[in-house]
Order: sequence, then C-alpha cells, then structure tokens
Amino acid sequence: MWKRVHSKTFTGVKKETVWKILTDINNWHQWHHDLEYCKLEGPFEVGNHFMLKPKTMSAVKIMLTEINHGSSFTDCTTFFGAKMYDTHALEQTPEGLKLTNTLVVTGPLRWLWIKLVAQQVADGIADETENLIALARKHT
Repeated sequence: MWKRVHSKTFTGVKKETVWKILTDINNWHQWHHDLEYCKLEGPFEVGNHFMLKPKTMSAVKIMLTEINHGSSFTDCTTFFGAKMYDTHALEQTPEGLKLTNTLVVTGPLRWLWIKLVAQQVADGIADETENLIALARKHT
C-alpha cells in the first residue's frame, strides 16, 4: 500500500461552504485547473460515479465509495491491477477548518499507477486545496 496525506487548517471559511463546493463535482474545473471536465452521473451518493478528464490524459471513471455528509467522502479509481482511493475530509477545529486529503493506492501493480498517475495527483493536492479555499472565501 502507498499512502500520501496532505492536511492544512484554514481560517475565515465556513465548513458548509467548503463542503458544498467540494461535493459539486461538475464544477471541480473551477478550482482543479488541470481538469478539462468532471461529470457526476446521478446524485452525490455512494455507488454513483463521475468521469474526470484531466487536460493531458484520457477520462477516468471514479466511483463514490463512502460519504459522511458534511464531513468526508472517498472516491475510488480502478486501474488494471490497482485501485486508488482519495478521501476528502473536513474537520472544524478551534484553530479553524482542517482539510485533509488522503490518497491510497493498493494492488499488485500499484507501483506502475503510482508512477503514471498517483504521484502527480499527490503533488497537486496542496495547490488544489488552496484553490478550493480561495473559491470558498469568495462565497463566504
């Protein structure tokens, strides 16, 4: 198993606002600047999937596997011989709103998918989180 965690606490944003933006998958391109599009098939609920199209790669199908409304959700991308799980969590703390993103890759070919996809995803999480918070501050 390969795992990368990014966590940062922000002040001046409301948890509800960030959750609303984070779960509005069809508009991820507003703060994921490397995306051509992202399209959720059906409502935001476990078992549904979305198609995510990076600007430099083919579209991938991503399944919603766990949702704790208002606090976290996990999605899963299935590759040949590996799975990549991405958990997005929000926690209100005395210091502010803590956002944590946990990326996990499992499976016998994880080494290949880490090299091809997961490391690039992990490398972009800090910037994407900052972009998400900047958008949330405009809506607060």
